[in-house]
This record gives sequence, structure tokens and C-alpha cells, in this order.
Amino acid sequence: MARTVYVNGDYVAEGDAKISVFDRGFLFADGVYEVTSVLGGKLIDFDGHMRRLKRSLGELQMAMPLPEDELLAIHRELVSRNAVIEGLVYLQITRGVADRDFLYPSATPQTLVLFTQSKSIVDSPLAKRGARVVSVEDLRWGRRDIKTVQLLYPSMAKMIAQEKGVDDAWLVQDGHVTEGTSNNAYIVTRDGTIVTRDLSSDILAGITRAAVLECARTLQMKVEERPFTIAEALEAREAFTTSATGFVCPVVEIDGVSLGEGQPGPVANGLRQIYVETSLKAAI
Repeated sequence: MARTVYVNGDYVAEGDAKISVFDRGFLFADGVYEVTSVLGGKLIDFDGHMRRLKRSLGELQMAMPLPEDELLAIHRELVSRNAVIEGLVYLQITRGVADRDFLYPSATPQTLVLFTQSKSIVDSPLAKRGARVVSVEDLRWGRRDIKTVQLLYPSMAKMIAQEKGVDDAWLVQDGHVTEGTSNNAYIVTRDGTIVTRDLSSDILAGITRAAVLECARTLQMKVEERPFTIAEALEAREAFTTSATGFVCPVVEIDGVSLGEGQPGPVANGLRQIYVETSLKAAI
């Protein structure tokens, strides 16, 4: 059965969803997005995603198209109509439709689109076996802190990883890991310290990142937010990534070198378990 999607105020079958060829999201990648996880038919960390959405829009001089409670209602309606028990709700906002011009148009109605994807996240085969990654030069634009729809280079990096027969890529700038193609990156040092890149315009402030680091600190794990190199990662006890689409995913190999015993480690597995349990309790 075809999914129901939301387009500018209407719930329509996915095959009937239409966007203008003059939409600035299509012409300029002039838009932002958020992806909210669904577990047990409920939304995970919706408030966090809305806070980041407002920030991204503000950085692009765009307003929220609807009040937050109305966006929540749309999310819930799509989850219900598409019978999503576990999966994702994708939201995209663009500056809207205008004749092609590099300058921002004034008073143009925004384009708002939402759709769902049913997906097994908790029992992910990748999380159970652990991901293998390769390092790739980070050639993205300089404002990675804005969650824009400009995702071509991450797609290229994922294709490089696929061509090398692995699962994903870690992006490297000036000798240090920034993040994964669609996730935040971490290592666990020999003394058990969790290390991840500090927040700046170089990386996206992951909503799952914030929640997982809070879990780690609650468990009295030592956390350092700082740059780290691939060489340091290869000496690590463990590595993992976090994202709304993968939660906590162990990394067992970097550039062909196995980490630890080449299996998901106890820190990543433990954080994944507590994150799922904590998220389910707070889901709306």
C-alpha cells in the first residue's frame, strides 16, 4: 500500500505528491531537514529535533513554517496513517518557489514536506556485527552545523565506502576526524575515555549525540570532546557512531585495521542498550 505523505498542508498518496521545478530546495539545496526516530509508534527526542530545526532555519534567515505543536500533530498523523511501529519521520523545509535567482526571494511561502520510512533500528544487523569504515577527505562546505539538504558530498563518500566493500566513511579534515557521512564519530581509548569531536561549525550537533553523551556521563564514564586522528582511532579499544537512524552503532574496522577483537565492544553495546531504554521511556 502506498505511503501517505504530507505536502504543504495536504495528506496525499506518495505518487500524487508534487513539488514545483522552481522550488529553491531543488534549484539551490536551499532548505533544511530533520529525521526523527519512531519506536513503538512514538517519537524519540522530538523536542531536541525541533530545537535544532529552529536553529538551522534561523541560520538561513528562514522562519518556522508552523508552530511546533502543529508539526508534532503532523508527525503523529503520518505515523498513524502509515502504521509505523519502528522507523523514521523525515521533515524538509525549503525557502519555497521563486524564479531562479541567487538572491533570496522575499515573502515566499515555504515548502513543507514530511514522509515516513518503516525500518528496523533496534535489531539492526549492522549494529550487531559492527560497521567497517574508511577515511575520506572532508570536502563539504564550511557550515556543517546547519542541517541542510546539501548532501551530495556525503553521498559521494558513502559511494566510495561501498566501492571499497565497507559500510561507511569517516571524514577527515586537517588530519582529524570530523564525523561520519551521516553520523557523529567516537573512539574509546585504552583507558576507557570516550572521545568525540567538539561542537563547532565543523560538525552537526547530533541530537542522538547529546543524548548518548548524557547517558555516558550518568554512568560516570569519562568523556572528552576534542579532535582525534585516524592514527589515534586505530589504537583505540573501540569506536562507534551515533545518529537518529542508527542510534549507537559499533565500528569494528577502520581503513582495513580491526579494532580491539574486531567485534562490537562493551562500551558501544552498553550505551546502545541504555540509550534505547531511556529513549523509550521518554518517547511521545
